[in-house]
Amino acid sequence: MLLLAALILSGCEPPAPDPTVHISGSTMGTSYDLKLVPAPGQMVSTDLKTRVEALLAGINKVMSTYDPNSELSRFNQNSSTDWITVSPELGQVVSEGLQISELSGGAFDITVGPLVNLWGFGPEPRRDQAPDEAAIAQARERVGYWRLQVRDEPPALKKDRPDLYVDLSAIAKGYGVDQLAALVNSAGINDYLVSIGGEVQARGRNGKGQPWTIAIEQPAPGQRAVERLVRLGDHSISTSGDYRNFFEQDGRRYSHIINPQTGRPVPQTLASVTMISDFSSQADATATALMAAGPELGFRLATEHHLAVFFILIGADGAFQERYTPEFEPYLLPQQP
Repeated sequence: MLLLAALILSGCEPPAPDPTVHISGSTMGTSYDLKLVPAPGQMVSTDLKTRVEALLAGINKVMSTYDPNSELSRFNQNSSTDWITVSPELGQVVSEGLQISELSGGAFDITVGPLVNLWGFGPEPRRDQAPDEAAIAQARERVGYWRLQVRDEPPALKKDRPDLYVDLSAIAKGYGVDQLAALVNSAGINDYLVSIGGEVQARGRNGKGQPWTIAIEQPAPGQRAVERLVRLGDHSISTSGDYRNFFEQDGRRYSHIINPQTGRPVPQTLASVTMISDFSSQADATATALMAAGPELGFRLATEHHLAVFFILIGADGAFQERYTPEFEPYLLPQQP
């Protein structure tokens, strides 16, 4: 009663309750999160989480390399070099991956799996030890996106080598975010933020009526700090970095992002790449491609293709340095003093 009286006397109104509905859980070795802002009087269906979980489980059954019975795993285990019928979903994601492989000159390569596995970042147990040159050379012989063909009608894939291995880890989460967003749209919700791991897509405004603001993380291992804030708008954002999944040997860090052309983890001069795009699958794969390409070639590719990209580099003194394309600049909020 005292609080109510004080509010009346001061002429203030209590803040409206935040209408945001949260749905979260685990998927693809990480977590998913939905922040939904229904319109006034709109109800979020009680079965929406069940539908979300079913959607994500279905994507895993198609694209996971950790599930030996997934559609992708069965394709990898198949030694045939004939056309193999696949689901439209798998055909679509492979097609998108091959397009980004072509545009990036092979910096992004969905057949890089043998190298990822060799370095201990795949489904097999972690080794935390650099492989020898002979093993790298042998794995590189199995890598090459041009050895994989895709057909739209009817959906099918074809290997040029029986032991070709396809890994969609750098695009599947983004695809999952796109599908989650489509599900939320179909439920009639126009304001939301959906994410799987570091892949995020936003539409409309948050529960306070403000545009969605996303933090680009400072790429420092073992800590959580904000590098910059981004006003995302109706877009997707993805960050690829070497500062969370890595091992160290003899004082050197080896990250999970492998350059398909060298067969080795990317050098430490580039710490992270963040990309903003209309679709999460595109942002996910392209950020990885530019990270694998390195600071010079990656930035040149981003500039040539007019991509909205933000690079964090590691200077000679170990300090972080920012570099971003003109297309990214409008999204950046001013730095706080």
